[in-house]
Amino acid sequence: MHWTSRIIAALLCVALQACVTAPANTPAPPVAAEVRAPVTILVSIDGFRPDYLTRGVTPVLSRLAAEGVTAPMRPSFPSKTFPNHYTLVTGLRPDHNGIVANMMEDAARPGETFTMATDDPFWWNQAEPLWVTADKAGIRTATMFWPGSNVPVGGTRAAKWPNAITGGARPDDWQQFNQAVSGHQRVNAVIDWLRRPAAIRPRFVTLYFDTVDTAGHLYGPDDPRITKAVGEIDATIGELVDGLKALGQPANLIIVADHGMAATSSERVVALDKVADPADYRIVEYGPYASLAAIPGHEAALEQRLLAPHAHMQCWRKADIPARFAYGRNPRVPPYLCLAETGWLINKSAPTEASGGGTHGYDNADPAMAALFIANGPAFARGHTPPAFDNVDIQPLLAATLGITAPKGDGSLATWDAAKR
Repeated sequence: MHWTSRIIAALLCVALQACVTAPANTPAPPVAAEVRAPVTILVSIDGFRPDYLTRGVTPVLSRLAAEGVTAPMRPSFPSKTFPNHYTLVTGLRPDHNGIVANMMEDAARPGETFTMATDDPFWWNQAEPLWVTADKAGIRTATMFWPGSNVPVGGTRAAKWPNAITGGARPDDWQQFNQAVSGHQRVNAVIDWLRRPAAIRPRFVTLYFDTVDTAGHLYGPDDPRITKAVGEIDATIGELVDGLKALGQPANLIIVADHGMAATSSERVVALDKVADPADYRIVEYGPYASLAAIPGHEAALEQRLLAPHAHMQCWRKADIPARFAYGRNPRVPPYLCLAETGWLINKSAPTEASGGGTHGYDNADPAMAALFIANGPAFARGHTPPAFDNVDIQPLLAATLGITAPKGDGSLATWDAAKR
């Protein structure tokens, strides 16, 4: 027999012997399950007051609170959406982070007004949000909506079209806010991010919901329709929790609101044109508070009327705003501020038709402006209820959960000494 034939015959014998001796259904060796490190997810439910948890429609949020850490949280002044969302991720009060209002002006940009659609880094560059800090530390980030997360913070936008931006940093993944994207779709996007391979999977995620705030504005905080919205968002948070469980993804959930909500009425309005002569001032923003500038040369006439005592409203020069508001030193704060009594509105003129609903922006110490806070996950103690705290303390908590050092802000990590495992 040729030597090659002998080798083939020998191999055939070995193969036949293996078929005889090996079990018919040898199981494949088990594949080791991936051990996932915890992800930190910051969830904002805009306009969610802590007392909404008592309405009997929040089984998921109430369980997360009972099994984690919860307390009423004081927003920063003004208790508005953009200033407080930026405070939550920078640890700086609006006077220090530069987003001092939902609508504002800056002398360095004459004729330009910041609105909630503004994404020019100029307006955002006074503070560093946590996703930038995390990126510097090598932590991948993703934001499913958050004010400022679509902005290349630290960058410069060219004045001429196509307004190219040089420099700056955004999250590794981010989505431009669109109210038409449902809560279900937002959660699915986060879960999809977390399905990725470890190398491109985010460790810090933000998630934002606006429906409770919208219902509060339309109907007021005591209407059954806001309770319905609260129940619906609770179910959406349940989808997030279930999705994380199905992935085997441990998570430190930090669920917050930016402010609360107070009922308003067209019967509770201070008309500015009845307080002072419109020829003496220019309004920058109005509602629960009004910010104004005097027409040049009309300062004395305006102050004589504006700074006098008024029912349901108090006005100050910016230098005289009470220190407890920590507001008025930033150049973007207009020269005069008038704050309405909670539940009242300051309008340009008297309303011409009946209306109701709700709003926020009042004294940040008012219980109606208090914001939701729940922390649940492997980093947090079980069943802990600290005293009420300021929302500037959220940024150091997030940084500690991620294991990074954040820029020094106005908050304190000491608030959480008893809340951490």
